[in-house]
Amino acid sequence: MSPHKSLTERVFQAIGFELLAVMLCTPLLAWLMDKPLVDMGVATIAIGLIALAWNVLFNGLFDRLLKRLALVPSAATRVLHALLFEGGLVAVSVPLIAWWLNVSLLEALILDIGVLLFFLPYTYVYHWAYDVLRERMLLARAVR
Repeated sequence: MSPHKSLTERVFQAIGFELLAVMLCTPLLAWLMDKPLVDMGVATIAIGLIALAWNVLFNGLFDRLLKRLALVPSAATRVLHALLFEGGLVAVSVPLIAWWLNVSLLEALILDIGVLLFFLPYTYVYHWAYDVLRERMLLARAVR
C-alpha cells in the first residue's frame, strides 16, 4: 500500500468516511431509538461536528500540556490522552443528545456507547477498504 496521499485525497477520504457513517448511522439509530429520521440525522451530524472540533481543540491543548510539562509521549500519556479525550467528548455530547432527542441522560449515554462500539470496527473496515480500492485503482492506472 502506498502511504503517500495528497491533502486533497486525505480530505476526500475523510469526507467519504463521515458521509458513509451518517448514511449508515442515521436510519439505524432512528429505528433503534424510535425517533424521526431528520431528528436523528441532525443529532448524528452535530455529534460528528462536535467530535471534529473537540479533536482539534483537545489535541492542540494536550500537545501544549505535554510540552509545558516536558513529558514524552508514552503508553501512560497515550492512555491519559484517550481517557481525557473520550471523557470530554461524552461530557459535551451526552447532554446534547439527551436534549435534542428528548431522552434521559442514561439513554443518551447508552446511545453514545453504542455509537462508539459501531465506530471501532467501522473505522478499521472503512480505511482498510479505502486503501485496498485505492491500491487497485493505482495499479490499474499504472498498467494503462
